[in-house]
Amino acid sequence: METLSFTYPAGQPAKGRALAGYVGSGDLEVLLEPATNGTLTIQVLTSVNGSADRWRHLFERLFTAQAWPAAHLDIHDFGATPGVVRLRLEQAFEEVAP
Repeated sequence: METLSFTYPAGQPAKGRALAGYVGSGDLEVLLEPATNGTLTIQVLTSVNGSADRWRHLFERLFTAQAWPAAHLDIHDFGATPGVVRLRLEQAFEEVAP
């Protein structure tokens, strides 16, 4: 198990909390909570050791192209592919969209 942390600039606070996915074979869970400090913080708990670069590249593609709501994300990963990660993130943010 490995724990990774990332921080990105963000816009206004998210409009609530969200849960997307579940932890199971090849999947992950995203827990989203609003933040008030204008940042998007992410903590990833993953079963795949040595995957920090993969996560960093994925998050940089997603979170540096546009302003996302200020939030804290807890991600519990059990070997999900980048496509599944993106899907779960989009599902969580869709739940808190204005």
